[in-house]
Order: sequence, then structure tokens, then C-alpha cells
Amino acid sequence: MKYVWLDVDPGHDDATAIMLALNLPNIKLLGISTTHGNASSEFTALNAARCAFAFGGNPSDVRVYPGADRPLILEAKHDPEIHGVDGLGGVEGLPSIDDQRVLDFFDLDVDGQRIRALEAMPKIIKETWKGGSGNKVTVVSSGPMTNIALFVSVYPDLLEAVEEFLFMGGGVGLGNRSAVAEFNILCDPHATQIVLNAPVKTTMIPINVTHTAIVTRKLHYRLLAGKEPGVGPEDAELELPVASTNLRHTLSTLISFFAASYKSTFGFNNGPPLHDALTIAYLSNPELFNLTRYRVDVELAGCHTTGETVVDIWDYKQSDSTWGRTGKNCQVADSLNVQGFFDLLLEAVERCDQVSPLNSR
Repeated sequence: MKYVWLDVDPGHDDATAIMLALNLPNIKLLGISTTHGNASSEFTALNAARCAFAFGGNPSDVRVYPGADRPLILEAKHDPEIHGVDGLGGVEGLPSIDDQRVLDFFDLDVDGQRIRALEAMPKIIKETWKGGSGNKVTVVSSGPMTNIALFVSVYPDLLEAVEEFLFMGGGVGLGNRSAVAEFNILCDPHATQIVLNAPVKTTMIPINVTHTAIVTRKLHYRLLAGKEPGVGPEDAELELPVASTNLRHTLSTLISFFAASYKSTFGFNNGPPLHDALTIAYLSNPELFNLTRYRVDVELAGCHTTGETVVDIWDYKQSDSTWGRTGKNCQVADSLNVQGFFDLLLEAVERCDQVSPLNSR
């Protein structure tokens, strides 16, 4: 069993990460924190709560904690071109942001204010660790790493309770929101460097790998129908069926909007990549991935390269065997068993179908 703290900025692909974290039997989701990124922090917090409800989460088991609304140093940036202004553009079937069932996922303090990520995260990690007699926690980031960097900086005594920092972001010689920088890292490069410097095992799922996890039309068909299409047209000509459940309709609208965004912005004609879900897939089934350990740093001051993840694949920088500031500080995913990943995802959708309140309407 993996005990997981999930930090997100929903975001269409973050939604799929939440769905996986709630519906894989070997993942115990302890809490969800949210940050600026794909949309403003106000929207990302509400979106996380909407997703937690829709995907079968129970407020008595997992809560949502709003976190940083801006990077450590830079100005905040969002990505409405990809995700819509509210972060979940085009998604149908989710409850509204003022639905009480959504608001129930927020913990409130004695003054009626929402408890923040930097309060809840150390408290729950400490309670889970129990000074060494309990369980270590894997901290997963699928957005800018501001909350994680603040945790590292403010609670160094709790780093022994962290099994691993795992993040979706960065690229090896590849960017998507600048010539060389991936969006999550570009939003707060200083935060990412703080986490990479921490003396904790760290794993990076870069866009080189996430761009192979494409939701093709055949996979979209399987999502909607819950089964393989019969023998017929090629993938591009495949006619999509009506969704077999309300949950699957909601997930389909998520995929469709994301697909349109990626086609118009990046020229992805075969479907969108499900970046963030790969973090939870790695925790659940690490054998789906090949990884190599490198020294990784973030460019913080480049005129053209701020936010680039500099992966030292040729060992130019002398590094020791430790995690953190002086060592080979990061495992980097090199490749993915794509079929295995989507089989895992669709198995989780089947489980989610059994518990999602969307299907009881």
C-alpha cells in the first residue's frame, strides 16, 4: 500500500490523476492540496473538490486543502488556452462550485476559514508516520511545486517521513510552454529546485514520456463503451458510442476538450496526452516504467531557458550517490508501457463506475 499526498492544479489531466488515486486498491490517498497553475488557485481548489466528489471520494476520508496562489518569486501564470479559464473547460456532469457536496470536502478551522495546505500537509504526514512506527508518505505533484517547496523549507524535520517526492513535469531537451521549459516547472522553477535539493528520493515523469500516453480514438471508444470496438474503420474514422454511464460521459467530455486544445495548440492529431495520471500509475505499477537516475537542476536565470530541467545525461557534473543537493538527485522516467498504463486506467474507471455518485442521478 502506498500512502499518498496529492498536490494538483486541476486541469483536465489532474482530474484523471485524482480519479486514479481514489480508485486504485494499492493507493491510500491521505489528502489533496491545490496550487496555482492551470487556473487560478480559487478554481483549482474547487475543481479538486468537484473531482473528489465525482470520482467517489468521501469527505470523511480525504479532504481538499487550498495552497499557494502564486509562485515563490515569479508572477503567476495560467493556461486558459489548454484548460479553459476555470481549468476544466468543456467538462460536463460535475457538480457546480457552490454545491454543498463539493464544499463538504474542505476542512474548516474554528473561524470557519478553509484550512490551508501548509497546515494540513505536515499534520497528516506526521500522523501517518507516527515517529517511525507508522507509514512513510509519497508526496505527488502534478502542478507547480510551490506547496511542496514550502513544506520542504518549513518542515525539514518531517522529511524523514517522506518516502519519495514524485512529480510530473520537465523534459529532457524538450519544452511545451517555452522552447525548453515544461509548464509546471516554468510556473515556479525556484520551487522545483528546492525540492530537487531535498535529501529525499525524487522521481520525475517528463513530457518525453507523457507525450506517449495518447488517448487515441480507440481508447476513447473503450472509455465510453467499457469494451473494445469491433472490427471496423481505422482509428481516425471510428464512430464514438454513447457513454454507458454518466461517469464515462463526464470523462469523455474531459478528454474531448483536452484533445481539441492539444490539436489546435500543439498539433496532436491522434489525441491528447494524459500527463498527470502517470504519477499515480507509477506508484501503483512501477514496472510500467523504465527509469534512469541523473543529476537534475532547473535553469533559474536564463534569458531564453528559465524553467528548463537540465538533465545531466553525460555525467558532466560530479555528483555523489546521495539524494539532494550534491548527488544524483532524481530518477527520470525514460519510457512507458503505454498499453499497460491504459489498461490500468480503464480498470480504475470500472471501479469508479461502482462508486461514483454521478451514476446515481
